[in-house]
Amino acid sequence: MIGILDLDKPDFGESSVMKEGEVPVFWACGVTPQAIVMHTKPDIAITHAPGHMFITDRRDQQLGVL
Repeated sequence: MIGILDLDKPDFGESSVMKEGEVPVFWACGVTPQAIVMHTKPDIAITHAPGHMFITDRRDQQLGVL
């Protein structure tokens, strides 16, 4: 469950107009993991700043995330 209780009142951003027969599609964005990190306060977290993405040539295994 993603936690959107009312499509007319989203947790972040503005509501979208849904036309008859349309199906909403959701995707993770930077706000979602940032909210989780602020709530759980892990020792370390790698995320992005608005408009910036973390890019590396190292494999996941080299970073110890898998």
